Amino acid sequence: MLNGEPTLAEVSTSPSHHGTHKKRQFTHNTEKHQVDTCNESSVTNGCINAHQNVCNMEQPYMCNVCNKTFTTNGSLKIHRRLHSGERPYVCNVCNKSFPASGKLKIHQRIHSGERPYLCNVCGKTFVRQNDLVIHQRIHTGERPYSCNVCTVSFHSSGRLRVHQRIHSGQQPYPCNVCNKSFNSKSNLKIHQRIHNGERLYCCDVCNKAFGTNANLKEHRLVHSGERPYHCTVCDKSFSSRGYLKLHKRMHDGEVPYPCNVCNKSCSSSSALKVHQQTHSLENLHPCNVCNKSFSTKGSLKVHQRIHSGQRPYQCNVCSKSFGAIGHLKVHQQIHSGERPYPCSVCDKSFITRGSLKIHERIHSGERPYACNACNRTFTTNGNLRAHQHNMHSGEHL
Repeated sequence: MLNGEPTLAEVSTSPSHHGTHKKRQFTHNTEKHQVDTCNESSVTNGCINAHQNVCNMEQPYMCNVCNKTFTTNGSLKIHRRLHSGERPYVCNVCNKSFPASGKLKIHQRIHSGERPYLCNVCGKTFVRQNDLVIHQRIHTGERPYSCNVCTVSFHSSGRLRVHQRIHSGQQPYPCNVCNKSFNSKSNLKIHQRIHNGERLYCCDVCNKAFGTNANLKEHRLVHSGERPYHCTVCDKSFSSRGYLKLHKRMHDGEVPYPCNVCNKSCSSSSALKVHQQTHSLENLHPCNVCNKSFSTKGSLKVHQRIHSGQRPYQCNVCSKSFGAIGHLKVHQQIHSGERPYPCSVCDKSFITRGSLKIHERIHSGERPYACNACNRTFTTNGNLRAHQHNMHSGEHL
């Protein structure tokens, strides 16, 4: 140490496949400097300045491209590589490159199998510490990131950002083959497997392929009949956690996905997407037999079975068959005696939500279907049509 300056030493290294080289290292004194704000100690003046920026919430280093600010010049330098495309750290196994050495180090754990972060509840291990922190929220139930539109909450800020794109309609990840866009990079990656014919996860029973291992595992429950996710309210069970989550919204009345056109709310993002297509005529799917139009290809396919007479879903109790799986499920409740929709006024129960809704009009007095010939009102559209046929069939309505 000369005049308080660090001294420079040269250390020779042993020969390697890269050749003999020399490392330069600085030897500092071990005097620690105290940070006034939080009493943290730091070895160098440079470190203490950076740490004080964190404590003071100062970000004095600004990117001249996007104006984002950082606490250290090093963080800014790494960030600039996003704009320049520079990725100077290359994996020596697969040649994938990264803008920061830390990201390369994390990536290399994929090849080495190293997962140094252990959950002390279930024993699951993770490559990154942040992944462990997010995972532990499953055990604690903590969901600190809430949507300011529909109040649905999430374990991670990333999941929240993807969810918010449902409300904004933003789909920033376009496919370079078919121009279809997605709200997350992972969904785009899964979609692109359609074009390259990649079938990573294939069911060994029916040979159906899936983009993710999680989807394959969930699909296998169809063959095994296993339904490990149980509703604590009505004891109904489901093959996936997602279906259980949607089902629970039936009990609590939660409809967190509002339509930005008519303010109708839906229980799931997929239901909202289907609903929104009713506002856009260009997305309708017409039947080539009767020209009736539908908001989804699936609905059109079910409808076309009326014309073809196809009824592929058969009851295993009475052998009655149906054109849609939903109709079969409703029918099967006749055999099981299940009536999951109780009236809150008289405790009468119903097989379908629609039947309950019609019944509740008895108590409320609501008769929303009016005859335009005599102004008589009815509780159902079917009753209105029957009335018009019987009483006004010779009239022009």
